[in-house]
Amino acid sequence: MSEIRVDRLTKRFNDTVALDAVSLDFPAGTFTALLGPSGCGKTTMLRLIAGFEAPSDGCVFFGDELMADPQRQVAPEVRGIGVVFQSYALWPHMDVAANVAYPLKARHVKAGEIAGRVGAVLDIVGLAGFAGRRIEELSGGQRQRVALARCLVADARIILFDEPLANLDMHLRASMVEAFRDIHRRTGATIVYVTHDQAEALALADRVAIMSQGKVLQVAPPQEVYRAPADTIVAGFVGRGSVVTATAVDHDATSARIDIAGHRVIARSAGGDAGAVKVLLRPEALRLAAEGLPATVLDSIYRGPVHEVRLALPVSRQELLIDSADALAIGQQVHVAVSDAWVIPGA
Repeated sequence: MSEIRVDRLTKRFNDTVALDAVSLDFPAGTFTALLGPSGCGKTTMLRLIAGFEAPSDGCVFFGDELMADPQRQVAPEVRGIGVVFQSYALWPHMDVAANVAYPLKARHVKAGEIAGRVGAVLDIVGLAGFAGRRIEELSGGQRQRVALARCLVADARIILFDEPLANLDMHLRASMVEAFRDIHRRTGATIVYVTHDQAEALALADRVAIMSQGKVLQVAPPQEVYRAPADTIVAGFVGRGSVVTATAVDHDATSARIDIAGHRVIARSAGGDAGAVKVLLRPEALRLAAEGLPATVLDSIYRGPVHEVRLALPVSRQELLIDSADALAIGQQVHVAVSDAWVIPGA
């Protein structure tokens, strides 16, 4: 069974609570990204699932089988998991094939079977023909593929990734994102992927768990986390955008009429009461127009395909972020049309 379940999982390091009574299911075959800033508890969660740390409170289950609680701990090597680290953790004195074959030799798999299994997984990760290469002869991306192949060769049904792309340049990261997506499709493994990079999390995962200060704030598909963040912390962390104060004139179950700086806008909403609200406005939902929110240009930065423009709303001086095809002059008066907005629950 490759389902993972953690129940009120807590980890303390002396007086520091790294993980605070988190309950979370990882259904079999899912790809879940644990996303959050440094120190939020995501790596601690991974290490508890792997068995590298013991819980202070709570439990870890694989299916119905208890892996860990404060009194008992199944050893990492018995859990049937694969772990891919940021540092690759490869043996420099071994060639590619020997590194990949290591888990099989440790399990005393017959020599005649090892070569075939190693060749098959090297083909899966795009390293066919690299079996005899030394580790020092490989690029960073190739080394990461070797580490991934070492997980796959042992038929791990659970694969844990701990910031695996942090040491790679932008172009290698993009190619490895495609490799990880392909591996998930081919193997159907249950994957837990730790990252602080939201672009990676949104591109890779079918579920994203946003973490902060040892707690999980939201677990949802990446599209929902982006379009409908559960609170202002998630809204501020995921994607670009502006959280502004507005007044809700009225609500129904799915939308609200809101007033921002004297301009009426229809926003998506999970329901609520009239009154002061916080509203998320994404740059792609804003455009310069003849009518709309009045604003003043504060800054304009060229980002390649667009100019990222920072605007100030009148009176409140709240700021908006918008993408413009043209550079705008600081101090220029403009109007902004809003095509989409989200009323942040409880804010």
